[in-house]
Amino acid sequence: MSGEYALSSSELTKVLSDIEIAQRATLTPIEEVASKLGLTPEDLECHGRYKAKIQFEAIARARTRPRGKLILVTAMTPTPAGEGKTTLSIGLAQALSHLGKRACVAIREPSLGPVFGVKGGAAGGGYSQVVPMEDINLHFTGDIHAITTAHNLLVAMIDNQIHQGNLLAIDPRTITIKRCLDVCDRALRHCVVGLGGPIHGVPRETGFEITAASEVMAVHMLAKDIPDLKKRLGAMLVAYTYGGHPVTASQIGAVGAMAAVLRDALKPNLVQTLEGTPAFVHSGPFGNVAAGCSSVTATILGLHLSDYLVTEAGFGSDLGAEKFIHIKCRSLGIQPDAVVVAATIRALKMHGGLALQDLDQPSAERVAAGMENLLHHVSIMRSFGLPV
Repeated sequence: MSGEYALSSSELTKVLSDIEIAQRATLTPIEEVASKLGLTPEDLECHGRYKAKIQFEAIARARTRPRGKLILVTAMTPTPAGEGKTTLSIGLAQALSHLGKRACVAIREPSLGPVFGVKGGAAGGGYSQVVPMEDINLHFTGDIHAITTAHNLLVAMIDNQIHQGNLLAIDPRTITIKRCLDVCDRALRHCVVGLGGPIHGVPRETGFEITAASEVMAVHMLAKDIPDLKKRLGAMLVAYTYGGHPVTASQIGAVGAMAAVLRDALKPNLVQTLEGTPAFVHSGPFGNVAAGCSSVTATILGLHLSDYLVTEAGFGSDLGAEKFIHIKCRSLGIQPDAVVVAATIRALKMHGGLALQDLDQPSAERVAAGMENLLHHVSIMRSFGLPV
């Protein structure tokens, strides 16, 4: 049963690390987790015992059901100390489950860049985690790899179109899309491709971006189904002609191939929290370049299969939450029913003027000074007429 941990008597007083907690958890088979939302084994495309994708037919069927309440978790201005939006979102969903409510949580898929960088994974922390944590933080069900492939396929087709005669008259200096990979590699941010002679293409300056910053990732997050995915992919601006006219992915002829690569990646991923609460972990656009929230398809499922869907928006309320409301909610025609603004004493102290290395020191004065930042974010959410 989920929520049970194999702890020896000597470990009862030990503060366990996130990975120790996750590895000691006894997970519930994913079919049982899905049944809490009214999903059957036929609705699932299982990836092992504890991960599954939801079939498109189940998504279409869910749309016909009444929708539950949407709870948005945002935060005050983030600091290097972290404000814990994901941990709070997971914990809130678990708390609602404890109260006997049919609840679930929807969060983003972690990017391998931050996982292996300063920020670390994005599966929550402590006893508020989604599991299997290692799988979710690494390759998971392959969605990010598929997005990387679809993105790079488009760029390769642009370069090939220029190499094969450039019938669209693309000006190589105006190509707006770079290649991508899910790694933080600063040496590839700016580079030159096409070197080595005529058979290797047309030389031009370009670079790489991280996959979570790809426009394909943003499209993946917003697409409601395959036709919508194709429409959004086709509208992507990729370059300009020598005459200054825009060139789209549709004109390059890349849409069909990209959609084929992304077909399975569009299906939401179902996992569980440490206590067995259903969790959708799907899509992962960065909030500073896109909407910074989990997918529309996961939101549709969570809203129509539960009483309460808890979800989060990246960065502070002035960035992620505003984008969530202006972009994602507008595309779905809904509004959050309630907003939770995450704040920590450490963040309040830092915004009150205390240095990062001194945040462990008590300082009521700095906490009081930092309240100005928190109250500003509360006021932003209230400006949308939302209960905070």
